[in-house]
Amino acid sequence: MALVSESKKACAVNPLKMSQPLGASYAFMGLDSCMPMMHGSQGCTSFGLVLLVRHFKEAIPLQTTAMNEATTIMGGYDNIEKALLNIRSRARPKVIAICSTGLTETKGDDVHGYITLARRRHPELNDTEIVYVSTPDYAGAFQDGFAKAVEGIIDTLALPEPPRVERQVAVLAGCHLAPGDLEELREVIESFGLQAVIVPDVAGSLDGHIPDDWLGTTLGGTPLEALRGIGGSMHCLVLGEQMRPAALKLEARCGVPFTVFDRLTGLTATDAFMLRLSQLSGQPVPAKYRRQRSQLVDAMLDGHFHFGNKKIALGAEPDLMWAVGSFLTEMGAELSVCITTTKSPLLERMPANEVVIGDLEDLERLAQASDCDLLMTHSHGRQAAQRLNKPLFRLGIPMFDRIGNAHKCYAGYRGTRNFIYEVGNLLIDQIPHHGPDDWPLPERSLQAAAGLPAEVHLPATIGRMPRADGPSSDHLAAASA
Repeated sequence: MALVSESKKACAVNPLKMSQPLGASYAFMGLDSCMPMMHGSQGCTSFGLVLLVRHFKEAIPLQTTAMNEATTIMGGYDNIEKALLNIRSRARPKVIAICSTGLTETKGDDVHGYITLARRRHPELNDTEIVYVSTPDYAGAFQDGFAKAVEGIIDTLALPEPPRVERQVAVLAGCHLAPGDLEELREVIESFGLQAVIVPDVAGSLDGHIPDDWLGTTLGGTPLEALRGIGGSMHCLVLGEQMRPAALKLEARCGVPFTVFDRLTGLTATDAFMLRLSQLSGQPVPAKYRRQRSQLVDAMLDGHFHFGNKKIALGAEPDLMWAVGSFLTEMGAELSVCITTTKSPLLERMPANEVVIGDLEDLERLAQASDCDLLMTHSHGRQAAQRLNKPLFRLGIPMFDRIGNAHKCYAGYRGTRNFIYEVGNLLIDQIPHHGPDDWPLPERSLQAAAGLPAEVHLPATIGRMPRADGPSSDHLAAASA
């Protein structure tokens, strides 16, 4: 059991965590024809917008109520009313999702009341669903905002008693799963003859596709009709501990039982997922996944030589840290440093001595003290890796100095195999290899090789092994002359 502590510094230096409003906005981007909107100043929205654009390299739909000094003091009803009307008339989304920020939370805006009043004054808004979640950025982190958004979706959009849909399963997916992970998991679920309703489905909207026509809203994701009928599912698969509160709401609201999978990276974790799908569908595990399982076991055998006894410094959101960290220890590595962003029931279960809720300065300091072999965190950890002269494996959001982030897959048998290969190859690159200059030969051996008498003294350039591309024959000719 790990000791969980929290950094008490006066400020965050090179922050690891991101805000709740950004996490909630990211979740809403997994809904089809949705327009996420932050209720706060323009700067809050601009920061989140730039971060997501740099990570996904895609156009990101994100609006703001553009609060200023006067509207913050007087209240933000007018800004919300104008934003709702403008977005509806111009983008025509099916869902408008509002996330609060620290500015409006500190003021104490009654956003639920604002929405009710706006609907009463403007009946034309009745054809648009409006979801609101309270996500102050002075509390919690990215994962907390994402989880609250999914709870808000269930509370607002799920019908209490929809008709039951045979072989439909609801999938509540946490923010630690990339679009590539969700694509893989959808394929796995559907191969058992089940119909998956993934909420939120960022694989449908942020997978890097180019649409036929430009739209101002999200391009794909979970359709509104599927959200309304999610309560008709036969079972709910909960992917990540952060999704447990949303699953409890769905069960209380619609009577859908659920199973929580705290991770899907690793052999035993994926085995449990396959077993549950087989039980729900009444079908055996398809042959291709048995083959993939065998391939994963072979990859683990190949990779464990390079993972064994390696010290890892890991910095990530709790669910991502748990998924990756647990598998690393199964491969024989040691989690000598664990830094995360917010509280979670998983932290005490981490296979490490200590978990610190802190920043990347803490990660760098502890990694140096423990002489880690590898750093794992997002792209903001690159300077720390350079200062420590250690390799960096980029993980999580944001990764703005790499492309293809939407298609990373570390879930399931195939995704876990990819993870082993990528990390293993990075570790192999750090193995020191000897070169020709590492074995200077004695002077007599060189003289004998050149056919020279012992009394001839060779120049200093001959006292080293000649390089493969060097003019070694010229040196010997010069010495003999």
